Amino acid sequence: MSQSSVAETVSSRPSTDATTTDTERPALVGDRDSLLDRLCYALFSRHADRRRHDADRKHYRATAIDVPFDLYVSRVYALSWLVGIAGAVFGGWLTLTLGEHPVTTVVDFLAAGAPILAPGAVPTLPPLVLAAGVGGALGLTGKWTTRLVGGRYLRWVAAARRSDIERTLPGAVRYLRALSTGSDDQRAMLRKVADNREAYGETAVAARTVLNKTALTGSLDAGLRLVARDTPSRDALAPFLLKFREHADQGTAELTSYLRMEARMLGHRQTRDRDRAEGFLELLAELFIVLLVLPALLVIVLTVMSVLTPGLNQPTPTPLGPVTPRQLIVYGSALFVLVVGWCAASLVGHLRPPNGVPSYCRPPGVIGTLATATSNPASAAVVWLLPSLLFALVVFVAGEHPLSAVLLGYVAYALPVGSVAMRRAGVDDAKDREIKDFVHAISGHIALGRPFAESVTLVARDVDLGALDADVADLAFNANLTTRHGDLRAQALARFVDRVGTPLAEQTMGLVTGALDAGSDVETVFDTLQTEVGRLYHEKKALQNAMLVYVAVGWTVALLIVGIMIAVNSYVLDSFAQLSAVSTPGTGFALDPNAVQVDREHFRFYVVTQATMLASGWFAGMANRGWYDALLHSGGLVLVAHVVFRGVGMV
Repeated sequence: MSQSSVAETVSSRPSTDATTTDTERPALVGDRDSLLDRLCYALFSRHADRRRHDADRKHYRATAIDVPFDLYVSRVYALSWLVGIAGAVFGGWLTLTLGEHPVTTVVDFLAAGAPILAPGAVPTLPPLVLAAGVGGALGLTGKWTTRLVGGRYLRWVAAARRSDIERTLPGAVRYLRALSTGSDDQRAMLRKVADNREAYGETAVAARTVLNKTALTGSLDAGLRLVARDTPSRDALAPFLLKFREHADQGTAELTSYLRMEARMLGHRQTRDRDRAEGFLELLAELFIVLLVLPALLVIVLTVMSVLTPGLNQPTPTPLGPVTPRQLIVYGSALFVLVVGWCAASLVGHLRPPNGVPSYCRPPGVIGTLATATSNPASAAVVWLLPSLLFALVVFVAGEHPLSAVLLGYVAYALPVGSVAMRRAGVDDAKDREIKDFVHAISGHIALGRPFAESVTLVARDVDLGALDADVADLAFNANLTTRHGDLRAQALARFVDRVGTPLAEQTMGLVTGALDAGSDVETVFDTLQTEVGRLYHEKKALQNAMLVYVAVGWTVALLIVGIMIAVNSYVLDSFAQLSAVSTPGTGFALDPNAVQVDREHFRFYVVTQATMLASGWFAGMANRGWYDALLHSGGLVLVAHVVFRGVGMV
């Protein structure tokens, strides 16, 4: 059956599930739809059928957004009108507040740079007309930009899904290979992959979609083809799904052989993608260094040049009060550094393979949160929030500057939470290191013909597994209690995975649970597991070693900025302050005596430095282990900068 005929078959069937087509609804009537959604749908849903949105519809199919396409387009158009109206009002108000001088300056600048515009060619307009023109231009720009971002967002979501699929597909294929040795039911195999959402991410979502479409069409082949048509992973998941059914029809042995070969090929491809990502990370690190060093150097140059250029210190009226150009550039540079640091950290987190980065969940209830505050970063992040706020309030009342109080409160929050995460990471690393020995020992006993429960008991008794001893002992106890019941044995393994709590344990021992439930041969499963756990552990350690370079980059840039700022403050500012003070009018070389005020410049340099500390810490921590580690590194750097500036008497 061709792809088009399958699509026609699906569209001709009555369906109540949103996954059959583009998840569009002809009308929005129901309690589950809010009044705002119904209003947006009534006003703007007609735009969804226009040709300009054909590409958006294609990208929408590759996403897993649970909002119908026409409702999504309606929301985007409604938001674009709101942004446009807000931009028009703000632009008109700002133009009336500032007057015509800024607009005249811009026009004169363009006239000087563009020969087609002669000076004075643009007539002077009344204030209301000028405000309406500026407001209209800003409103139209905001409206157009919002619609553009709405379309781009679908592309970004599809690209994120493609990246996640290509990351998790090799592991899912290896899991299917282990399942294929004990089952020839393709739907059951896909269902086990779909149930492992945390381990296989968007690949599990795709498997669930295959099952949903199969239930609607009554044909697994149709479900596989439809998902292969709509998936964003055109080069990896789509051909795999099409070949999966083809080889499954040829028998279990042929399917197992295909899955073994496909897992090997996808592993090689994943390695190449990781190498390309590391090359891009190197370029990102170099760009990050430049973008963080340049604002600090710009602030230094402006501070020195302000002595010779009085115009930099002339206040300009704004809606927020008078602001000097140098003040605007200094604090704008600090904000720019923060934005660069946040974007760089987010990009590193996206490019960095997530192997070995666990996601922590806070236990329910206040007692559970307090009990795990020293071992669970998610609990520590909640527990330390109030003490850090109280600490910031105390240091502010004690006479600290409001900005310094906020930064010290951030340190009081970031260091404890980051320390708990670092301690937990050390425990997780120790457990992952011992899992290899545990799997190897279990495989040896099972190869000798011993049952699984007896093998676990012997390993728990005879092998020293360090940080994993208590978890293996718990598994041995539960396995011996449930030896006669296969489903309860799976529960014992699931409890073991939860106790260990690392991604490596979930990806490896979860494979054992599903494969044994499917009836796979125990010896074959553990042979596969030995290879899998060794490969995953090697990838994790190689990734950690590679990321240490970026940690060093973040700290080096931060400490370099601290050194430059302290040197300039100590040896340059005082000299220029004295030069401004001794200059007198009438000598032909008069300087602004207020151009350099040492205390004011110290504070401004402190602001830019601390912004650099935060950005560098976020970058270094995100490259290492994620956002909890970013808290630790940024908090440590902020504390170092504060102590240094306080030690030399600059704050």
